[in-house]
Amino acid sequence: MKVLVVDDSSIIRRVIEQILEVLGHHAIPAADGVDALEALRTTPDIRLILLDWNMPEMSGIEFLRTVKDDPALKEIPVIMLTTESERRKMIEAIEAGAKHYLTKPFQPETLATKILQCVGADLS
Repeated sequence: MKVLVVDDSSIIRRVIEQILEVLGHHAIPAADGVDALEALRTTPDIRLILLDWNMPEMSGIEFLRTVKDDPALKEIPVIMLTTESERRKMIEAIEAGAKHYLTKPFQPETLATKILQCVGADLS
């Protein structure tokens, strides 16, 4: 399964890519929301988005709203994976369409569980 990993930290992207690899998934990296939108337009079959909040060019919440407003993209589940731990931010993301919200630092097992919850048995 192809997973779009949107984070401005190359280190975080690499860590997430390694977790996805162990799970048998393929990571599509993007450094910000603008890059991520381009990846969605050019890469078919992205089935999940892992999304940071604080990024240059286009924030995670702006990207999330853009995706959820697009009929062709709105069904792709999104997991927010961010340092933003304020309750109001969590609520804002869930109301905007995020399926799950994890704060950094995170345990790989927790991320793996959330991924499985989002995609179920769809491991293709």
